Amino acid sequence: MSYLTESLKIEILMMIGYGDRARTQCEVIPLFRETHPDLPPLNQGTISKIEAQYREMGHVRKVPSKRQAVVDDDTKLNLLLALEENPITPARQLARDTKTRKT
Repeated sequence: MSYLTESLKIEILMMIGYGDRARTQCEVIPLFRETHPDLPPLNQGTISKIEAQYREMGHVRKVPSKRQAVVDDDTKLNLLLALEENPITPARQLARDTKTRKT
């Protein structure tokens, strides 16, 4: 679904329509394929996710992740010591080695 821009997602919602003029997700798949033959084909799950996001949030923009690392003081100290010992170690490797976790 990453290749779908905001405008393509809006176009998909417009293809679905509303009320007595609404199409099923299965009807939208070939219509989208016909309109955009250069793009990978859609599947019903992708259309369902777009519809659900629109119903829940009122837009189809990409939503940034809100996950943040949980780091206590001991872990911070261990990270700083590890970084001082080997300053070229990638941050992800340091996080793995010190077992930081996401919430």
